[in-house]
Amino acid sequence: MKIEVLGTGCGRCNTAEAIVKEAVSKSGVDAQVVKVSDRMEIAKAGLMMTPAVIVNGHVKAVGKVPEIEEVLRWINESKE
Repeated sequence: MKIEVLGTGCGRCNTAEAIVKEAVSKSGVDAQVVKVSDRMEIAKAGLMMTPAVIVNGHVKAVGKVPEIEEVLRWINESKE
């Protein structure tokens, strides 16, 4: 599983990354968490707001810090 956290390094983006990593740890799933901070890469994804979270190529959150329960749900949905 690949989870991308898109953000330029602001506090909210760093918080989103920490929450995603915590959720992956709690889930026990083998997932690669990738931080994407390059503005051009974020724009290529078609996203104009950060933080954003993409799970296995599917955009799950844009412009907000997700709750850990949301991330755990996305992980479980992607396992199925």
